[in-house]
Amino acid sequence: MNTTSLILSLAIAALAFAVPAVAADGPMKSPLQATLKSADGKDYPLAQHHGQVVLLVNVASKCGLTKQYTALEALYDKYKDAGLVVVGVPANNFNGQEPGTNEEIQTFCKTKYDVSFPVLGKVSVKGDDIDPLYKYLTTVSPKPGDIGWNFAKFLINRKGEVIDRFEPKTTPDDASVTAAIEKALKESAPKK
Repeated sequence: MNTTSLILSLAIAALAFAVPAVAADGPMKSPLQATLKSADGKDYPLAQHHGQVVLLVNVASKCGLTKQYTALEALYDKYKDAGLVVVGVPANNFNGQEPGTNEEIQTFCKTKYDVSFPVLGKVSVKGDDIDPLYKYLTTVSPKPGDIGWNFAKFLINRKGEVIDRFEPKTTPDDASVTAAIEKALKESAPKK
């Protein structure tokens, strides 16, 4: 590889990290434009949750906060009929606390916590390999900035707008979380 080719390759690589998160049809304007992978590797378009209130949580099986699965499941069970969906997004970005395969994560969630809300395939929520969804969430949320640990929570309203962010130690049953969810659930779903 000659010097010019090397410089061009490096410039393209640097530009790739500077480009904002994009959806299939251009720059991402809503997290509901993102498509993640389910635990079995199939596409999981978040657009399927249009008109619902979504609580996105980066989860991990071997974290001190893993017991939050219990409160997440209780929250989901309490509000799912009103339009809430909790989506668990496993990530291994913090001290290797989500080392399992997607299949192992599913087994853990079901047997240990009887989780019934969707828990997707693993992604990266920070760093050079950050998933475009999390790049978007950490730049446009009401409280932008890198995710500091497992169990960060992003609340998305029925219109697909990020309306709140809760730090990892804020439990799903905290009054601030339930109040924000209840307020979002009272809003009418947008017409398609």
